[in-house]
Amino acid sequence: MQFTVAIDGPAAAGKGTISKAVAAHFGFAHLDTGLLYRATGRRVLDGDTPLEAAQALRPEDLARDDLRTGGVAEAASKVAVVPEVRAALVDFQRSFARRDGGAVLDGRDIGTVICPAAEVKLFVTASAEVRAARRFEELKLTDPALTLAQVLADVRVRDERDSSRAEAPLKPAQDAILLDTSDLSIEAAVAQAIAQVSAALPG
Repeated sequence: MQFTVAIDGPAAAGKGTISKAVAAHFGFAHLDTGLLYRATGRRVLDGDTPLEAAQALRPEDLARDDLRTGGVAEAASKVAVVPEVRAALVDFQRSFARRDGGAVLDGRDIGTVICPAAEVKLFVTASAEVRAARRFEELKLTDPALTLAQVLADVRVRDERDSSRAEAPLKPAQDAILLDTSDLSIEAAVAQAIAQVSAALPG
């Protein structure tokens, strides 16, 4: 069975957690496409050009334990606006999406660009303030000097960059189901996502 769930949304809206939970519930494969860009950004920080980094990406690059740092997130957001980088990573994502057994992909352009024919499209969002607070809770453990105001400013800059880029801007697909997690527990958000997928499954 080929069945694709596309889950898009801005940083720290909860799409990664929801995607993993949906994939686990249905036994689907899961791809955090943001990791592709983080791994590409990491290779750029290590000295590659953006296109070299995207073309040379290997599975072990996605398993590095330093991909969740603020510096790598910034590098990922920058390489993601390079059209040649996006093109180099599209084929990998599309073939993953149509693998047998079902697949969940989360990112920023899955429902609009990578898998416009996905059987289910969700756009997971939350207010910038809520997302910044979540991200701050994650980052303050490794960066005690960080302030919530700095994180909120970074979230807004990244939102603007992701939403205004010429190539595959962050926006909901026309037929995407909006899931606002600002006032939802993770359990409630996951339950809503699972219900949407269940309703779309054949037979």
